[in-house]
Amino acid sequence: MRHVVALFGEAEKGQIAEPIKISDLGQLADYLGNPPEESVGITLAIQALLYKRDILYLRVQEEGFSTEDYLTGLRNLTNASAVKSLHAICMPGVGDATIINAASPVTEKHSSLLITTEQDLYDYLTALAS
Repeated sequence: MRHVVALFGEAEKGQIAEPIKISDLGQLADYLGNPPEESVGITLAIQALLYKRDILYLRVQEEGFSTEDYLTGLRNLTNASAVKSLHAICMPGVGDATIINAASPVTEKHSSLLITTEQDLYDYLTALAS
């Protein structure tokens, strides 16, 4: 059984906030198109696929800033009966406490990890401290 990673990011194509199952690089190109400038979501998806992980890609309008897209996507992950096992959630560019806290029920439900960058973790922790 391959590990499954939910990954939030920008993309050229695909429905906003709906999980798109991707198992290989060909599907990634077909379903999402080219990566927008300054986006790291598709780059991380490529890395995960090369490490033999399946991806549930959730497209957002703008990485780190489209709060409603993230919250809707997290609700969709929680309610999706097709999501049997989720090993990690990756939200590059997100340091917003509202979004990160909303991911908690999903990570608890699946006993999964939340993957973030050092800068995003710093933004989250400094927002909590103020």
